[in-house]
Amino acid sequence: MAERGKFGTKIGVIFATVGSAVGLGNIWRFPYMTGQDGGAAFILIYLVCILILGIPGMAAEFVVGRHGASNAARAYYKLGGKRWSAVGYMGAATSIIILGFYAVIAGWCMQYLFASIFGEISGDVTYVSTYFKTFSSDPIRPLIWTVAFILVTHMVVIRGVRRGIEKVSNVLMPTLFVLLLVIVVASCTLPGAGEGITFLFKPDFSKVTHSVFLDSLGQAFFSLSLGTACLCTYSSYFSRQTNLLKSAGQIAFLDTMVAILAGLMIFPAAFSVGVSPDSGPSLIFITLPNVFQQAFTPTLGYIIGILFYALLSLAALTSTISMHEIGTAVFYEELHISRKKGAVLETIIAVFIGVFCCLSCGAADLTLFGKTFLDCCDYLTSNILLPLGSFLTCILIGWIVPRKTVKDEFTNWGTVSASLYQIWLFLIRYVSPLGIAAVFLHQMGLI
Repeated sequence: MAERGKFGTKIGVIFATVGSAVGLGNIWRFPYMTGQDGGAAFILIYLVCILILGIPGMAAEFVVGRHGASNAARAYYKLGGKRWSAVGYMGAATSIIILGFYAVIAGWCMQYLFASIFGEISGDVTYVSTYFKTFSSDPIRPLIWTVAFILVTHMVVIRGVRRGIEKVSNVLMPTLFVLLLVIVVASCTLPGAGEGITFLFKPDFSKVTHSVFLDSLGQAFFSLSLGTACLCTYSSYFSRQTNLLKSAGQIAFLDTMVAILAGLMIFPAAFSVGVSPDSGPSLIFITLPNVFQQAFTPTLGYIIGILFYALLSLAALTSTISMHEIGTAVFYEELHISRKKGAVLETIIAVFIGVFCCLSCGAADLTLFGKTFLDCCDYLTSNILLPLGSFLTCILIGWIVPRKTVKDEFTNWGTVSASLYQIWLFLIRYVSPLGIAAVFLHQMGLI
């Protein structure tokens, strides 16, 4: 088997790993949750959650990945033994399921990008709503987009870490930031945009409930891809000189910046035309097309619509690349086959899942436990597998792995300051597991 790849540059490490975290969760889920949970107060609590759960959790997964220098299953095996390799396998399985249903939503974004280019989604809210329902329930077009998106992801991953993932991330992430900033500037200069900016940055603590705390914790958890084995897999390509805690902080900062910029992109425009900020999951495909038409001149609205769906498609691609790489690494290293064959196996399984998810959105009656197949995949991964994987990682690093091994990885064998080590270890042993357990119980409807 060929020698494992490594990221070639520090900026490559940051862009690739930020790309794995930045996705539709930042640009779609974060704004609508902010709208539902009271705006700025939600954001402040979210930032605290990033500090006490997100960054420590990321660093813990980095410890597992870099120490193992292998796929997730083998990395957990090296630190905890055979039983703990199950956590890595679970992460790989989770990533394949996510890739399957995520590609469906990414395909919708691509359809809307092309529809925006050809002026197909101009009209009132009723028309746009009907357009979305008609398209998503079509048995052919969403299927084509889903498979195409997975194949594009496949073509990046088979090129390897440095020539594929790092090279593409170095182009996609700056492009994503530029597109985001262009739309933010356009949105914030609209008449009445100030009300949306105020909503985003002036806290109203009267709206804070225990549910807002748990939603903030959950968003921090999901936004950073904790528990998917993604961070573990990417950190297996880190060099021994990479400062794990510093990298986690930089990645969390950039990921959060994208989320807040997404809020600045959406809320000023929404408030300028009197649209409620708590439109929920329909925000992207039903509410915003109409907002762009009302808020801007016809020409500018046309351009903003195209840029917005291009932005969504790029964000989705950076995430699907990381999801694909997790399973690919497990397949080719554990089955002792080539990277190309491992990627093909990953792609076939993801397409199979994607097809069922796609058809369940209206083209066929594919339901489980009263949910569509897509919703079941989302529920299984988001509410059960991700929290469980992250919780077990904290237990492994905080309680099972010898303290010296953990400290050596955290401090780069004594070359990085250990001043924050004890604080980080306390968070990983006590605070993070309790926070993750709270998210898990909340998602299950138990608290």
